Amino acid sequence: MTNIFGLDEKILTLAAQAESECKEVFAEIDRIAEINGQKVLKAFIDNRVSEGCLKGTTGYGYGDIGRDTADKVYAQALGGEDAIVRHTFVNGTHALSTALFGILRPDDELCFLTGAPYDTLEGVVGKEGDKGSGSLRDFGVKSSIVELKEDGTPDLEAIAKAAKGAKVGYIQRSRGYSLRPSFTVDVIASAIKAAKDANPDIIILTDNCYGEFVEEKEPLAVGADLIVGSLIKNPGGGIASTGGYICGRADLVEKCADRLTCVGMGKEVGCSLNMNREILLGFFLCPQTVANALKTSVFACRLFEKLGYKTLPESSEKRTDIIASILLENEKNLTAFCKGIQKGSPVDSYVTPEAWDMPGYESKVIMAAGAFTMGASIELSADAPIREPYAVWLQGGITYPSGKMGIMLAAQEMLNEGNITL
Repeated sequence: MTNIFGLDEKILTLAAQAESECKEVFAEIDRIAEINGQKVLKAFIDNRVSEGCLKGTTGYGYGDIGRDTADKVYAQALGGEDAIVRHTFVNGTHALSTALFGILRPDDELCFLTGAPYDTLEGVVGKEGDKGSGSLRDFGVKSSIVELKEDGTPDLEAIAKAAKGAKVGYIQRSRGYSLRPSFTVDVIASAIKAAKDANPDIIILTDNCYGEFVEEKEPLAVGADLIVGSLIKNPGGGIASTGGYICGRADLVEKCADRLTCVGMGKEVGCSLNMNREILLGFFLCPQTVANALKTSVFACRLFEKLGYKTLPESSEKRTDIIASILLENEKNLTAFCKGIQKGSPVDSYVTPEAWDMPGYESKVIMAAGAFTMGASIELSADAPIREPYAVWLQGGITYPSGKMGIMLAAQEMLNEGNITL
């Protein structure tokens, strides 16, 4: 390895060993990226993406062919009947909130089939006594949670029991700030089957954030009715500067569109401004960008395993999202790791990340994210709540060489501060 950054020779040696040991995993990542890349290319060709689709509209946005074509491309590539892809979704939680408010009505029950949802959704669902907030609870929607089994996998018997009275069953693919495994599409399939065998009418909504194009198929292929995600994660390919998507059954997508705009207008309005090009280009690049992020993640896990730390998943395990957790054991290690990631960022490399009271989270959060798009998790970033077990959640890397260097600089920062010895 070249040493432009002046890394310790022992880190270089360990990194070279780690990379060599990842070759078989990298080959599988490349195989899946090729399959998904062909799938996306075919969707572009079949839906006649043209130069005109790359231009935007203003005002009401009537007849926006780029916006409407992007919906069709997403739907085909992700395996849905229809999709709504918009820059006006401010984040993944907004897209999820729109979907939930779109398909749930007063007195309906929302059942979380895979444990409690990610922290930022708590306000959307609402808490007991939380009146006047505009949450689902405030609108009379009931909710329940099926806890995971001790090994972090879905409890199929409990899911079947809970699904009988539920209108919507919610599955979260990635782990959020927990240490349970992210769910493969096959595991998601088993949870969906358990729910639909018990209640054929249940609507399955899957939070697909961080998981798009990591595997050969998406949750829609195994019975999910809707999938939802953020464009500044996988599907934006590091190009889209904001936005989200909802994809799946056409009748449900229509309800979600009515919630996003207004009933009776739905998908027909909403100008794209000049966002169509980056939305389409980002999606076209997505399979290869996801592959780069996965390689960065696998390399990071292998290097830090060699340094003596536990990683989830382990470097050799099958991936179903781009996130990895590294258990760094104490706050000092956690802070040093994030400082190193920031130093390896192409943007704001000179700043020092500090923990702060981030909106939507109960604990202080430290975040290293020197990205071209603020908060873009497809770009190399690391964040963690300052609480036990002091695990850092690592994601992204739009190019593997830059992602690899960021990981090595994180190890170097820990060495510089005396947190590790070699």
